[in-house]
Amino acid sequence: MTSLKGTRVTWLGHATVLVQTAKGTNILIDPFIEQNPKYPKGFKLPEKIHYILLTHGHSDHISDAVPVAKKHKSTVVAMYELSAFVGKQGVKDTVGMNLGGTVQLEDVAVTMVDAKHSSGAQDDDGTHYVGVAAGYILAVSGGPVLYHAGDTAVFGDMKLIQELYRPELAMLPIGGHFTMGPKEAAVATKLLGAYTVLPLHFGTFPQLTGTPEQLAALVDANVKVVRIEPGESI
Repeated sequence: MTSLKGTRVTWLGHATVLVQTAKGTNILIDPFIEQNPKYPKGFKLPEKIHYILLTHGHSDHISDAVPVAKKHKSTVVAMYELSAFVGKQGVKDTVGMNLGGTVQLEDVAVTMVDAKHSSGAQDDDGTHYVGVAAGYILAVSGGPVLYHAGDTAVFGDMKLIQELYRPELAMLPIGGHFTMGPKEAAVATKLLGAYTVLPLHFGTFPQLTGTPEQLAALVDANVKVVRIEPGESI
């Protein structure tokens, strides 16, 4: 399995992931906590969450972005329109970016890459345009290159992600129905050239029927499919 060189990746159920680098930078991706049936009971986030990354505007990915940002004094990084939406809800520090762009977050270079999904955000006033869905490459200085795909279908340009960034750990949705399932995720794994896969976005709701076991049966023998419970780390 890929060595993370001191970086800790903790799965918190659904697509919520906490990345903690050896130098002490804490990054929370797609915080879905209070209404997440798979969020580990009793799990406490670090006192300081330096950055929150949002892949798109759906509630099961951003519903806790504002309260977490306020409580943990976080900067929210997202698609430009989504960052503005979160800013209007009271987040003081935001960074808006767009596909292909890179921002340096302490010791992590974060690049926004393509994803194939929708991205409307809802509040009491209805549904709002908040840009398009995205994924993220996290290149940790002195550490691994991580890829969080967000919600996506498999797409051929994942090969470009492999050529440009060479992710060592790929965090991929496998549940199906709203994202790709195990069959498509196995193809994504091959396109990305990653040797370690952390499955996301499965088992949270009845429609999300894909399993890590199904994915493991479809990938090449040299690929490690990580099977951990919410709250556990690699």
